[in-house]
Amino acid sequence: MIALDFAQLRPIGLQQAIASAAAQLELPSPAAQLLRVSAVHRDSIIVHDGLRESPAQMLPQLLHALLEQEQLLTVGDWVAAEADAHGTLWITARLSPVTQIARRGNDGRRQVLASNVDTALLVMGMDGDFNARRLERYLAIVLAAHVTPVVVLSKADVADDVAGKLAQLKQRLPPHVPLFAVDTRHAYDVAILEPWLGAGQTLVLLGSSGAGKSSLTNTLCAAGQATNGVRHGDGRGRHTTTARSLHLCASGACIIDTPGLRSWRADADADTLAATFDDIAQLASTCQFRDCRHASEPGCAVRGAVDGDRLRNFHKLLRDARRIDETPLERIAARAKWKTILKAGLERGKDKRR
Repeated sequence: MIALDFAQLRPIGLQQAIASAAAQLELPSPAAQLLRVSAVHRDSIIVHDGLRESPAQMLPQLLHALLEQEQLLTVGDWVAAEADAHGTLWITARLSPVTQIARRGNDGRRQVLASNVDTALLVMGMDGDFNARRLERYLAIVLAAHVTPVVVLSKADVADDVAGKLAQLKQRLPPHVPLFAVDTRHAYDVAILEPWLGAGQTLVLLGSSGAGKSSLTNTLCAAGQATNGVRHGDGRGRHTTTARSLHLCASGACIIDTPGLRSWRADADADTLAATFDDIAQLASTCQFRDCRHASEPGCAVRGAVDGDRLRNFHKLLRDARRIDETPLERIAARAKWKTILKAGLERGKDKRR
């Protein structure tokens, strides 16, 4: 049996399902204890026991096994670890995550952002950071991971046309997604998030640089993280947070803060991604043709009923997902096809000019 103190681990997100899974681990030593990964650096892993953080190393055989599965430890993972005679803490096992929020890089590789998360706070500034299409990408990533999304619009105290931006998002986003405009620096504003901050809950903050994620973490958890403003001229944020980290809140919840990311390709196949746009999926069921692509087909129930920009974003996300699923040979064939189409178009243009 692995050693665990439920009350002590509760503030870093321990829930009964995780405790039950930990009890089923087959470990070589009874001295192992349950810990949570709170930070991952290039040369070290930081784990939390509910009271304090400690550096740890991973057993080579565990590292090899994870690399074979194309997985790495990330913030939010639960692990079994034990100390050797010299006091070095060794991670001997990793519990399979209940949830994982991940994205795909431009090279198609999967990058896990956080594990064992209950709620994702999608933070977007109402200044130059405001971008409805990007927010839909955030939602697709989170919903595909079966994590509850909550949209937090920051800088509501200084932004222009707050009501208009809220109305735009309410029209585009699914009605079941909570949406709040707040000043992330003030506790009385962010108190509206209390329903998602119960004991044992784990939240992750996702958003671009300068959106206010670190300010929100500071307000909710008194984390004392450094914050910066945005650059003059283009309104882009400066990268203050450089690594994912776990913070404890007085409410009994914990928050994983993340660096701002520029690339947001969803880690999901086309069918899963389509399901995250539930309004489009519901309308599509009444289209005249079952394989309707909502482009120019007659009898389409989606066009005209869904915001045009939202529909274009939906199509782009589906193309990204299909490219990820393609084999190298399929990618070569697709490039050859489009080269042929482009060449034929150029030839037609020459014929018309003659």
